[in-house]
Amino acid sequence: MSALQNRQILVGISGGIAAYKSAELVRELSRAGACVRVVMTRAATEFITPLTLQALSGNPVHLDLLDTEAEAAMGHIELARWADAIIVAPASANFIARLSQGRADDLLTAVCLASASPLALAPAMNQQMWRSDATRNNCEQLAGRGVQLFGPAEGEQACGDVGPGRMLEPGILAHKLEQLFDSGLLAGKKVVITAGPTREALDPVRYISNHSSGKMGYALAQAAIDAGADTTLVSGPVNISPPARATCINVNSAQEMYTQALALVQNCDIFVAAAAVADYRPDQVAENKIKKGDSESMTLTLIKNPDIVADVAAQQQCFVVGFAAETHEVDKYARKKLVDKQLNMIIANDVSDPSIGFNSDNNAVNVYWDNEKTSFGPVSKSVLAKQLIELIAQRS
Repeated sequence: MSALQNRQILVGISGGIAAYKSAELVRELSRAGACVRVVMTRAATEFITPLTLQALSGNPVHLDLLDTEAEAAMGHIELARWADAIIVAPASANFIARLSQGRADDLLTAVCLASASPLALAPAMNQQMWRSDATRNNCEQLAGRGVQLFGPAEGEQACGDVGPGRMLEPGILAHKLEQLFDSGLLAGKKVVITAGPTREALDPVRYISNHSSGKMGYALAQAAIDAGADTTLVSGPVNISPPARATCINVNSAQEMYTQALALVQNCDIFVAAAAVADYRPDQVAENKIKKGDSESMTLTLIKNPDIVADVAAQQQCFVVGFAAETHEVDKYARKKLVDKQLNMIIANDVSDPSIGFNSDNNAVNVYWDNEKTSFGPVSKSVLAKQLIELIAQRS
């Protein structure tokens, strides 16, 4: 299965004859299982129509920075957060020059500047424009900022010249995009990640649970796989599919998750406790459905569940990362958990903010270890997961 499966790829198209190849690139990415959105410059629409790209991607094509309807929700920022990766193909000499200067005077440059995601350019221009000192200097500046350059290739050009400047073929570009997601940072490592909520049964039809969607844990599992790790995902009940190359163990209750975690930690290098585990469970589970009586209230007696991440850390078998979903005083409670549970690292977020955390596609977190702290986001959970895995790989 392609590393592009379920990835969110933003394809930018600037003005140039090679824009006709962008249609095939969108098809290639869609065939690989990616969700594709397209941003075009006005010059690009002179070479290929937005309707063509909309039909191939299955999504509306974005054109204008100052689109009143989109900008009411900060549309360019949402696009920047949405993308797991951005590829501009073709990237004209003009677009490269504007991006190197940090200009944001159209939608495509604004999205590129506002995104923390990997950015790749597929240059396409006349061979002399490519060889010019100005273009070379602009490309060197962008490469120094971490922008990937895919190409160009050599060959016959639309103007009749022969030389470097042709856009790489769509299949090659799609393959290079796949490689962006495979860092090898955790090659040979065994990683266990817990994700999702737990359900604590009251009777055969009712349970106590929480709002966790599992999206953050599943994104971390995908990022760990991309980094080369042998990844096991211990998941509570969620409505999303696990990464194709993960070993997924499905559980319901905190006790079931605890049992799996303690067994797996004996043979793992990194343990990430991203699940939202119920702190308490009913002391008794009714064999039959509890009937509504005449009383206006009902009393439940709850008993404490085992602390999975603390007990895993106590084994001293691996690098242990905890999560703290807080609604206030995030720093205070996160640092306390880091010490009390003897964790190597803890990742905390404010779930009282509806734009991040539970059920959202975006997140923003603070990460604590030793006496250090760093912050990430707000970005898409898939982008954040990649950033967190890179940090974990560095510290573990």
